[in-house]
This record gives sequence, C-alpha cells and structure tokens, in this order.
Amino acid sequence: MKIDIRDGDDGVTHVVLDGRLDIEGVNAIDMKMNVVAGSKNKVVVDLAGVDFMGSLGMRTLVVAAKTVANKGGKLVLLQPQPNVDRALRTSGIDTVIPIAADSVSAAALVS
Repeated sequence: MKIDIRDGDDGVTHVVLDGRLDIEGVNAIDMKMNVVAGSKNKVVVDLAGVDFMGSLGMRTLVVAAKTVANKGGKLVLLQPQPNVDRALRTSGIDTVIPIAADSVSAAALVS
C-alpha cells in the first residue's frame, strides 16, 4: 500500500492511497493516517487506486474520520472503485463518511 499526502492551496489535505487495504496495507498507512487525522481539518481520501478493502481498512478510515470530526473538521472519501464502493455502502460506512464521485463534489463536502 502506497500513501501520498498533499496539502492543497485550498486548505484541503489530499491523501491518495494505492494498493490493498488489507492487514499489510493498513499496517503500512495507519500511523500516517493517524497523523493526518490528528492535525488536519479538511481531508479528502482518494480511493481510486484501492482495489481491495477489508474490515481493518474500513476501521482505519472510520477512526480517521471520527478524529477529524472531533476537531470540527470533515473527512470525505473520493472515487472508490466499484467493489470498494459496494463494500463501504454494504457496511454502512457511507452513513458515517461521505463518499464523493469526483473531486469537485469532495471539495464541496469538506468545506
């Protein structure tokens, strides 16, 4: 699992994930996600490159979203692949974390 973190000029932090959010993938990104969630208020997590998400991956995203929300911020998921989107919606995570189909929608949701 690869993670790329970029701070945009608009105050939004973009986290781009690439790979599988399985046990190994979560171990690779968990600490960086905790740092982002603990220090940023507007976070967009790009899931376009994630081809598998297990329950630990979902947990990582929920914990990050709750951490950001507890500081008055917002975390949004961007462009999950169809199988990842289906897993997120089936588990009900879309009721806790907004899912955006495009970057314009994601930016609007975090603002």
